[in-house]
Order: sequence, then C-alpha cells, then structure tokens
Amino acid sequence: QVRLVESGGGLVQAGGSLRLSCVASGLTFSTYDIAWFRQAPGKEREFVAAISRSDSPWYGNPAKGRFTIVRHNTMNTVYLQMNNLKPEETALYLCAARRDGGSFDGSTYDYWGQGTQVTVSS
Repeated sequence: QVRLVESGGGLVQAGGSLRLSCVASGLTFSTYDIAWFRQAPGKEREFVAAISRSDSPWYGNPAKGRFTIVRHNTMNTVYLQMNNLKPEETALYLCAARRDGGSFDGSTYDYWGQGTQVTVSS
C-alpha cells in the first residue's frame, strides 16, 4: 500500500520560512516523480513544485526564486524549503507521486498524501 505523509507545516509570519517533508512508503521511491501542490479554501488546487525521478526540479511561477525542492532517495523523502512566505500562500500543502511523466496537472499523479497546513500571518 502506497502512503505519502507530509509534515512541517505550521503558523509563520509573512517573510518567514518553513521546510515541508514528504515521506513515502509502499513504492520504489527512486522510480517516481514527486510533486507538491497546495489548495486554499475556495480556490483551485495549484501546482507548487516537482522533482523528477532523475532529480530535475520544476517550479510553478509563484515558487520560483523562493522555494527549493530536493529529494533523498535513501530516505524516501522529498523536502520543500519555502522562504519569504506570503499570506496568500496560506493553504493545505499536498504531496503527490506518479510513475509516468506528463504535465503538472494534479490528474497526472497517482498517489496523494493528506496534506500539511501552512498558515502565513500578515
């Protein structure tokens, strides 16, 4: 059974930083692309960042220059370092995994975690 568990969310002031973790089990981690999405109440799910099985990072426009995604295959873990956070980035952050490549639409991902809440105060 595939399981993705996110952690690291919390309350932070605007301009602050958080590091999110996504730990996977039940899959051959090194053969999966991993991504982070976020969803705020009343808004559509938004792509944040992804890292391919070959260790190539990709970022959505809001994340470029402020967020960094890395993976550690020996630990079955992906980290998302988020700096200079903004209040509008308050959302549930979700980790997702997929075997096959494709666009960064959520529908292309096979497995999802439950998410970790990030709240950025102004």
